[in-house]
Amino acid sequence: MAIITISRELAALGDETAQELAKLLGYRLVDKQALEDRIKSYGIEGQKLKKYDERKPSFFASLSQDRDDYLHFLKTAIFTEVEQGPSVIIGRGAAVVFRNIPGVISVFLAAHPEIRIERVKSYFHCDERRARQIIDHSDQDRIGFHRYFFDVDWKDPGNYHLSLNTGVLQPAACAEIIKRLKEYILTPETESQSAARLKDMILEQQVKHHIMYDKEIPIHFLEATVSGQHITLYGVTNSQALVEAALSAAHEAAGSVPVQNEIQVVREYSVMP
Repeated sequence: MAIITISRELAALGDETAQELAKLLGYRLVDKQALEDRIKSYGIEGQKLKKYDERKPSFFASLSQDRDDYLHFLKTAIFTEVEQGPSVIIGRGAAVVFRNIPGVISVFLAAHPEIRIERVKSYFHCDERRARQIIDHSDQDRIGFHRYFFDVDWKDPGNYHLSLNTGVLQPAACAEIIKRLKEYILTPETESQSAARLKDMILEQQVKHHIMYDKEIPIHFLEATVSGQHITLYGVTNSQALVEAALSAAHEAAGSVPVQNEIQVVREYSVMP
């Protein structure tokens, strides 16, 4: 389950570099369309995707259940895609989703503002003033998306293994550099560690999905954590019966993996709708 994530500024040749890299390595390309199609297959409407996709939610959107649904299904879609085989994933916070997993490589692509402006002018057939507006709007959306959903600074180089300047390097050259980095980082040991952690993360997501969306059991702030040989549920609800229902659903999703309970029962508990 080798994974390379590509984060990119607008007009920094992110799609082109990801395509070259996927072709060079023989990896699957997981782009915006692939993730949108996957999320829509879960019943999430296109309008909800547009409201949150690499955008900072508005104040009211940030308070809605739609926001929580979007993030859950985005992660579910990403995990489902990487289960299919080695992948190059473009954007959508994937670098943060897989942060600190050994062997997962994260790359950031940038270019000088003037180069980005010329590319946007050519692509959108607009003048320089409009190009600057498009770039500023895109940057603010991506900064806000990462800050709101993941609480990270999108442009912080410390969040990535490698940053490349596509004002100097063409996509094919970037792909070759990333390939060399992969050969250095992805040892048999790190690949084994990565596969084990990804397996746990996928199980955690599957258990949460089964409880929250298949069974629709109202456990607030639900988390499922795999540790050692068991999975533990955390959250808050107002009924012991709901705790038992969540445990039963977790057993269904986890199969033979033992399930432990740390869900708190608070009788007067309620949340903002």
